[in-house]
Amino acid sequence: MSIPNKDEVEGKFDQAKGWVKDKTGEATGDRDLEAEGEAENAAGKGQETWGKVKHGVGDAVDAVGDAISDAGKDVNRA
Repeated sequence: MSIPNKDEVEGKFDQAKGWVKDKTGEATGDRDLEAEGEAENAAGKGQETWGKVKHGVGDAVDAVGDAISDAGKDVNRA
C-alpha cells in the first residue's frame, strides 16, 4: 500500500471533524452544528474519494511506464 496523498489525508481529517461536530450537535441539541458536521463529513468523503481517484491514475501511469521499460529491455536483449 502506498502513502496517501494530500486529498486523501485532508478528506479523512475533515470527516473526523465533521463527525465530532455532528455528534456534539446531537448531544447538545444544536441542529445548526449537527448540520454543519454532516456537511463537513460529506465534503471530506468527497475529497478523500477524489484523492483515491488521483492515486489510482498515478498508479496506472506508473504501471504503463514500467511495462514500457520492460518491453524496451526485452528488445535490447534480442
